Amino acid sequence: MSRAPRPLPITTTQARQIWLHAQRLDERAPFGDGAQAVSDAVAHLGYVQIDTINVIERCHHHILFSRIPSYRRADLRHAQSVDRSVFEYWTHALSYVPAGDFRFFLPSMREHRREGHKWFASVKPADMRKVMRLVRAGPLTIRDIEDDVLTEKEHLWQSRKPSKRALQLAFYTGAVTISERRGMLKTYELMTRHFGWEKLPKPASTKDITAYLLDRALRSQGVVSLDSVCHLDAPRKTAVAGLIASRVRRGELVPVAIDGAGRQEHWALPAALEPGERAPPDLVHILSPFDPLIIQRKRTNLIFGYNHLFEAYVPKAKRKLGYFALPVLVGDEIVAALDLKTDRQAKKLLMQKWTWVGEGKKTAGRKELKRKIEEELDRFEKFQLAE
Repeated sequence: MSRAPRPLPITTTQARQIWLHAQRLDERAPFGDGAQAVSDAVAHLGYVQIDTINVIERCHHHILFSRIPSYRRADLRHAQSVDRSVFEYWTHALSYVPAGDFRFFLPSMREHRREGHKWFASVKPADMRKVMRLVRAGPLTIRDIEDDVLTEKEHLWQSRKPSKRALQLAFYTGAVTISERRGMLKTYELMTRHFGWEKLPKPASTKDITAYLLDRALRSQGVVSLDSVCHLDAPRKTAVAGLIASRVRRGELVPVAIDGAGRQEHWALPAALEPGERAPPDLVHILSPFDPLIIQRKRTNLIFGYNHLFEAYVPKAKRKLGYFALPVLVGDEIVAALDLKTDRQAKKLLMQKWTWVGEGKKTAGRKELKRKIEEELDRFEKFQLAE
C-alpha cells in the first residue's frame, strides 16, 4: 500500500501568486473586450455574483470591470440576452454562470420543482398558474402585473406581490429564466424559449457535479481547500474529499501546505505550482467586497493577511473600514480599503474613508503607492459614471 505524498510547503506569497493568476488579476486585460470578454471571464471564473447594493456600481459589473478594463454594462446585457452565453442561477449566491454549465444546475431545479423552495413556501398554486400563463404569452417584468393584492412579508427581503414570489419560485424550478436586466428590473422568459430548446438538456449526475465543482475551483483558485471548493455548500464536502483523494493517488493533484494554514489541507494541479511571474507592482485593482478574491474571508485572510470587514449592516459608530469598503490590490498586496460612494447627480466619486492596511501601513514608499491608487481611482470614477 503506497503512502500518501507529503504536502509540498509553499509560502503565502507563492499561494498569492497562484491565486492571482487563477483569478486573472495579475495582468491588465486578460479577456480582451466586448461581450465575448464577458462570456470568457464568466466561463473562466465559474460565476460572477449579483447583489443589489448600489452605493457604487453593482458588484456584477464591478467584478467584470476589474478584469475587463474596457468593460461596458451593455456587454453583459449582450452576453445574457443576445448571445445567451451566460444565465442567472444560484451558486453560493445569485450569480451569472456560463450557459455551457447549465446541466450542472438542472438537478437543483428539479429538486425545487419536486420539493418546493423554503423561501417561497407561501406561493399558492393559483399564483403560479397565473404567472406561467402570463409568461407563456410573452416575456414580462413584475411591473407588467398590476392586479396583485399585496400581502404581508414573511421575511425582510420578500416582496409583497404574490406574483413576484411565484415568478421567483418558477425561476428556481427552471421553468423560467431571466432573459434581461435593466438595473435590477428582471425580465422573465420561458427557459426553453429563451435558449431555443425544445426541451431541457440532460441533467448532470452527482458524480459529474462533484468533478465540476472541483475543476471550477482549481481553475479559478489555483490552490484549493475543501472549504474553498464547497463554499457555503458543506454537504458536498464528503464527495469532493473522495475525488481529491483519488486524484492525489493518480498524481493529478499535489497536496500543499501553506504557511500559517495549520491543519487545513490544500491541493493544486502540478502545473499551477510551476514558478510564474509576480503581478506587476504598478497594477492596481479596486475590488468589490463580493469579488471572488474577497468573498471567502478566511481564505483571503490566510493568503493575503487581510481580514475584510463588510460593514453595510453594522451601526455607523461601530464601523472600522466604512459602509461599503473596497479592498485595493497593488501588485500582489492588499494595501488599503476605500469606502467610496458614487454621487450620480453631481457626477463624481466621493471618498468617505481611506484606510491603509498590510504593506500600506508602512510609511516608506506610501507617497508613490497613493499616487498609483489615485490614478486607478480616476479610471474607476469614469467607469462609475459611464452610460
